[in-house]
Amino acid sequence: MPARPPAAPRKAPTNLPADDDLLRETIFGETPPGPAQRNVRLLIERNRRDPGLDGATADARPIRSVGIVGAGMMGAAVAAVHVRGNVPVVLTDADESVLAGVPRQIVAELAGEVPCDVPCDVPCDVPGGEGRRLVAEMVRTTADHAALGQCDLVIESIVENLAAKQGLYAALQPHLGDETLLASNTSTIPIGRLAARLARPERFCGIHFFHPVRRRPLVEIVRGPATSDRTVATAVAHAKGLDKMPIVVDDGPGFLVNRLLLPYLGEAFELLLEGAAIETIERAAIDFGMAKGPLQLADEIGLDTVLQGGIVLRDAFADRIAPSPLLIGMLKARRLGCKSGAGFFRYADGPGQPGGQARTVDPIVGQMIGRWARTPRRHTAGSVAARLLLPMVLEATRILAEGKVRDPRDIDLAVLFGLGFPAARGGLLWWADTLGLRRILELLDSLDDLGLRAQPTRFLEEMAREDRRFYHTPSRATSEGPAGGPP
Repeated sequence: MPARPPAAPRKAPTNLPADDDLLRETIFGETPPGPAQRNVRLLIERNRRDPGLDGATADARPIRSVGIVGAGMMGAAVAAVHVRGNVPVVLTDADESVLAGVPRQIVAELAGEVPCDVPCDVPCDVPGGEGRRLVAEMVRTTADHAALGQCDLVIESIVENLAAKQGLYAALQPHLGDETLLASNTSTIPIGRLAARLARPERFCGIHFFHPVRRRPLVEIVRGPATSDRTVATAVAHAKGLDKMPIVVDDGPGFLVNRLLLPYLGEAFELLLEGAAIETIERAAIDFGMAKGPLQLADEIGLDTVLQGGIVLRDAFADRIAPSPLLIGMLKARRLGCKSGAGFFRYADGPGQPGGQARTVDPIVGQMIGRWARTPRRHTAGSVAARLLLPMVLEATRILAEGKVRDPRDIDLAVLFGLGFPAARGGLLWWADTLGLRRILELLDSLDDLGLRAQPTRFLEEMAREDRRFYHTPSRATSEGPAGGPP
């Protein structure tokens, strides 16, 4: 989802530094490994201690059983995480044929039989027989919503559509207990909009798991306008009980991770239309240390899902985001990514789950790019990496200026454990501090002709003028910023 056609530039457009060796050194230059790795450890430890609330106390309600509505791939994966955490699950779906296959899906998740190439420390070695026993004892599948009445928490995981979700909530409400918490696994739709017709919006929040659920430790706990402190505290404690890393995010389109992800993916789509090769884009991201290139990541997420998320953000930020014609064209051609067997890459194993599939660049994509190609720009590894990463930094400054997170460290935890940002760089904002904010402004100046999406924010300009660092930026709740910072 790239930006709309660029606004009139503030000055004559320039290219990134002609000396690509200098640019490469700036972007790819080594981040001090000791301090960066120490920062990652501190982020993890801080998250373990963080109750999710600042300046308020609320007792978390114990969650002894969980209902999950939606028996698709994500619903089954969320159910498997709960089974592994010894939490009984009631799983419902309107399609009884889908429900019939869910126990097998959950057993496969527990055994690690579902392909996945995201490394982590979570074991996926539950033997098939043991997995079947656990599922038989702990998972109940039914098409009857009334079975959710005894659950302490109900998580909705259906299609990403506002009307469909609100219709489901209307059907669920009569069956929920007086103390039951309701949550949505939505990745982009604002919680306030979802809660508009709820009788008890204070007991509603977002609990957004990331795919693949068993290996992505991050969980976004999204606080809506009416969400109570106790609901937040309960959701945070529950996620930690599942060995996840919860971060609390204030409501808004795309929440935190997807607001940072879409600029990254959007610039990759734009670069293709400007003549950059798929291999160049992917290699630049991987050489920087990203877990995978943006186009492979888009294929794994699903190009239809990327477009849906982009539309939500377009509706909120129309001045800098609009649908990519290339992305729309690929969807019309039914190229959805891994799930359809073809997206930016073609997958040798055909349609299926991401991970472990042999992939090759498909010449057909080059033909499709040609339909919407723009005036070519000169692209190198350094210029591509700058285009991918700097808009993420800008979006992070907008998120901080809006107060969507309680501390800059939440952003770094999110990119490290939700987006595969390299731990060797310490985090997005840690890396920005190592470059220096004045240097980042210089690099953005050379992208001036891209319009609003590359225009420095006032927040960033003020920080650079005062020679401040993100890791010395006061958090929302205290007058003191995070301790330490890049040298």
